[in-house]
Amino acid sequence: MYEPQNRAEKVLAGRPVLPDPKSAERKFMNNGNSFSDSQQVLQRLARTGSQARLETFVVASPGARAAAWAVKVKSNSSYNVYNVRAVEIGEPGSLPIEIGQEMQAVNLAESFLQQGTLASGTYVLMCRVADKNVFYAPV
Repeated sequence: MYEPQNRAEKVLAGRPVLPDPKSAERKFMNNGNSFSDSQQVLQRLARTGSQARLETFVVASPGARAAAWAVKVKSNSSYNVYNVRAVEIGEPGSLPIEIGQEMQAVNLAESFLQQGTLASGTYVLMCRVADKNVFYAPV
């Protein structure tokens, strides 16, 4: 089983992290954020790739709006571009409720040069990147 190696990985794994008084040189000037540990996690991902990581996470700051939301694929527009509609997840055992208007989103798991094959009715997590809506749903 994988065991987090440093402070940043432990925070990402949801484990409590106590301050280490010996690592003062690893801290930013006054806010206590660990820059070195975050760099190590990014370097490890760059070396090993993200194929083994099966989780998705969203980072939001206080006052920020949602950076990602659940959507339902309505139809294929062209190539790997789909018409999708946001859904609101309710109580366990209830179907998600479609809200808002249809919008277009790109499936990054499919070729940009061939017709998409993702089935209508599939639920995915969509993110806004620059001026595009994107999601990753392997077919």
